[in-house]
Amino acid sequence: MRRLLCTTLLFSAGLAHAEVPRVATDIAPIHSLVTMVMQGAGSPDLIIPPGASPHSYAMRPSEARAVAKADLVVWVGPSLAPWLEEPMSSLAQGAERLTLQDVEGIRLLTNRSGVAFEAHDHGDHEGHDDHDGHDDHAGHDDHEGHDHSAHEGHGDHEDHDHGAHEDHDHDAHEEADAHEGHNHAPGALDPHIWLDPQNAIVWLDAIAASLSAQDPENAALYADNAAQAQAQLVDLQADIQAELTPLRGQKFVVFHDAYHYFEARFDVEASAAISLSDGAAPSAARLAEVRDVVKDTQAACVFTEPQFNAGLVDALQDGTALKSASLDPIGAALEPGVDMYPALLRDLAAAFTSCLKE
Repeated sequence: MRRLLCTTLLFSAGLAHAEVPRVATDIAPIHSLVTMVMQGAGSPDLIIPPGASPHSYAMRPSEARAVAKADLVVWVGPSLAPWLEEPMSSLAQGAERLTLQDVEGIRLLTNRSGVAFEAHDHGDHEGHDDHDGHDDHAGHDDHEGHDHSAHEGHGDHEDHDHGAHEDHDHDAHEEADAHEGHNHAPGALDPHIWLDPQNAIVWLDAIAASLSAQDPENAALYADNAAQAQAQLVDLQADIQAELTPLRGQKFVVFHDAYHYFEARFDVEASAAISLSDGAAPSAARLAEVRDVVKDTQAACVFTEPQFNAGLVDALQDGTALKSASLDPIGAALEPGVDMYPALLRDLAAAFTSCLKE
């Protein structure tokens, strides 16, 4: 009888485990957020390994299998990884998709224009700088104050049909043509949406809801995990804000314009980007323009990236003493998992502090 009972319990446990959705995620920061929500039930698969460019990537067989087996795919969206739409359509026809760029309540920004970011308006998304009411998660069920209708030009995502930026196509922007992947044209959606922790806080609810719809038995677990992760990120955001507030007004340039969401959230604004994208070397003319910005703004720091050509920093010096520090928007050196996303934000804040603190 005891053997029969043990066999029954093991069989039941196997059934319960089988009901947990198979989840595939695009990049490590999103994988980390989904891992936070799935703790105690399962773990997601990561499609794009750390260090690989999300803008254009050829999946390995193991990654293709993860997509094919997925019940749910959680990805930033076509603004970041347009190449992923085809394999999702062919390999994961029956899978649900959670496209994070389309989640209601997040802050969306557009690419800044010009070497010196002439359009310093955060993409006309006004009235979202303080995000009142999120310290206690009030309004997370309806995301009050974060509705896309408040983002001029983004209501109902009509302007974010990311295959239809007809006014900003690659033919009109020669530099963008040189870079495979997302559209770097001014006015197109900036896809580095995860670098605003407030967006991640909103996403955690959406992730929990998508998982709960497929796995109602674990809905309470997903909701509790999401709430705990949100509380962690609220505290982390407050810590970073306290760390970076004294640095407001400091002038710096970045390797490429990947940090707008982080800068806008914490009110530390870059003056220029050396390269239009992470995959395109800057022209001599662009370097000259950036050098002028450095001189005119008396910028004290240039933020590099792991793949950055260090010789470009020397080209910007022009008799000035430029400090430098490395930023990585994707967290290539970090171990994927539950702690990865908070570590990514802490590393960005630490780099800002080390390079901009007088």
